[in-house]
Amino acid sequence: MPANPAAWLVTVARNRAIDRMRRDATLRRKTELLVPAEAEPVDEDDAIPDERLNLVFACCHPALALEAQIALTLRALGGLETGEIARAFLVPEPTMAQRLVRAKRKIRDAGIPFRIPADTILTDRLRAVLRVVYLIFNAGYGPPVRRELCNEAIRLGAMLALLMPDESEVHGLHALLLYQDARRDARVADGSLVLLEDQDRDLWDEAEIAAGHRALERALALPSGGTYVLQASIAAAHGADGSDWPRIAGLYARLAEVEPSPVVELNRAVAVAMARGPEAGLDLLERIEGLDGFYLFHSARADLLRRLDRPAAGAYARAIALAPSELERAFLERRLSELRR
Repeated sequence: MPANPAAWLVTVARNRAIDRMRRDATLRRKTELLVPAEAEPVDEDDAIPDERLNLVFACCHPALALEAQIALTLRALGGLETGEIARAFLVPEPTMAQRLVRAKRKIRDAGIPFRIPADTILTDRLRAVLRVVYLIFNAGYGPPVRRELCNEAIRLGAMLALLMPDESEVHGLHALLLYQDARRDARVADGSLVLLEDQDRDLWDEAEIAAGHRALERALALPSGGTYVLQASIAAAHGADGSDWPRIAGLYARLAEVEPSPVVELNRAVAVAMARGPEAGLDLLERIEGLDGFYLFHSARADLLRRLDRPAAGAYARAIALAPSELERAFLERRLSELRR
């Protein structure tokens, strides 16, 4: 507790306001760079009808590696710090800092232009743009929650759906963000984190879930559904009356085929544990490699070990040491304390 809480709050609020004004000023400067004298003219009919979305597409230049496009855009336009971006990519902060430096150096040395891409090549940059919007939302979803980031990601998702109505993944991402955001009021109760299975689903935003259903229906009506359509389908399977865990486990198996990654396998293992029992889930989880520095891996492992009446204290301790927020640490410490009692 600070010595003078009122003064501390005023200082924090002032600093937040200054940061916001600086970000707005930076955005205005970068917008001006989009119309340099030597830039190729862009037809009015081809222009993206949103200033910030323009900038996202401009930053996601294909001359850079996909990961560098995403990281630079998150840093420059999403307002995320290097540490937040590093956590999104599951790498140490110094590693991400070096990647950002290398990407900026490549832009400088290669003279990569910073301008709005023509309408005909928007699709080539779509994968990176979708990832940027998704990670901005995740950064805001917390904990701690940063509503301005969540709202901006949802707004960008809606703009993309209007701009590219024939892209199933665009509607899939929009649906996913709506489903996730609809559950925000049930995620924390009395200052404590509440797991999905324990949430009061009456607190979920029915209007936002209905909007998510409509977006998902549009996505499923189009061909070539990919990772975001599958993730939105998973989110939709968590209904007001409960979660369809066998269906969710099957969808995660399909997602692992479309976009294999250790994090997808972790989610699949949890879904299998809910559908078929903790033994089946733990068997899958123990095969996953590359997540030793990810607190949710150890948290899930600890929970499955606890449910099987096996030693779980070490896994809880590892998860607590890696947890990125006080809210998550407090939840895990409570679980560990209950286990010891």
